[in-house]
Amino acid sequence: MPLTYPRRIDLACTPTPLQPLNRASQRWGGGHRLWVKRDDLTGSTLSGNKVRKLEFIAAHAQDNGYDTLITCGGLQSNHCRATALVGAQLGLKVHLILRGEEPEHSDGNYLLDQLAGATISCYPPRQYFRELQDVFAHWQDHYAQRGSKALAIPTGGSDGIGAWGYIAACEELNADFDASGIPRAHLVTASGSGGTQAGLTLGAALHSLPATVWGVNVCDDERYFIDKVHADAMDWQQRYSDAPAVDIVPRVLDGYVGEGYGIASPEVFALIRELSQLEGIVLDPVYTGKAFLGMTQEIARGRFDGCEDIVFMHTGGIFGVFPQAEGFNC
Repeated sequence: MPLTYPRRIDLACTPTPLQPLNRASQRWGGGHRLWVKRDDLTGSTLSGNKVRKLEFIAAHAQDNGYDTLITCGGLQSNHCRATALVGAQLGLKVHLILRGEEPEHSDGNYLLDQLAGATISCYPPRQYFRELQDVFAHWQDHYAQRGSKALAIPTGGSDGIGAWGYIAACEELNADFDASGIPRAHLVTASGSGGTQAGLTLGAALHSLPATVWGVNVCDDERYFIDKVHADAMDWQQRYSDAPAVDIVPRVLDGYVGEGYGIASPEVFALIRELSQLEGIVLDPVYTGKAFLGMTQEIARGRFDGCEDIVFMHTGGIFGVFPQAEGFNC
């Protein structure tokens, strides 16, 4: 289905490789062929899936006269780190609204935020969740009073603008499938803010990608992500008058959140270690580790029977490994 894309800025190193996981297939595949789409290799300091979204978000900011980007997330937010680095790359000011107390020592993504020169404001979790929209409005007004124009970017860059990143990625996946001899597949991704899942779900429908898209939620629950994917798709439809109408069916593999967002079980840490040793691919304990574990357990339960190929979308997040190093018992 032909699409008219909005302008984008070439920030990501694409296409990213689609690689077979031969030893992982023997270990967890249960007769399936496992693959990994290496979106941890998109560049912009290993920014993973976020940089695909930011190609469109940053172009929107430039085209509409914004000189400042304001966005939000946890202290170790991959999206915030990616935004800070993209802002530095493009000469845009970046202000990060982070959930949590200001840490005594800088590490992981938080350290990179500082190195990139982002302005950082930390808020206690209760205030963050209760007042986030007011906080955004406060800082937008703050910059307006100083002659700047600040774009408020939602958590994860997950809205109708950011969705274009993974709509476009589905064209890339079609070429990957053809080159690798994959007639159809299940496509599994971590879902934390819902935007990557929304883009993939839209893109699979728009580009006739022979894949069933699944999100493994790393927070909240199945109902939240079904609603969030629909909301992002609706936002995309409303923003772009020439966007084709498309029916989507969000699918969620629920039950792998564990004790909560950013809290990994011993099983997640063990899987990250084992996959690193089997394939030389490192996952993170917040997103991809939980999602890959969920995928392997769903394989064992027969969820994907009848389809040989399963593609795991590696959305990055390696800097989240270091603040949780004690979980690996190294």
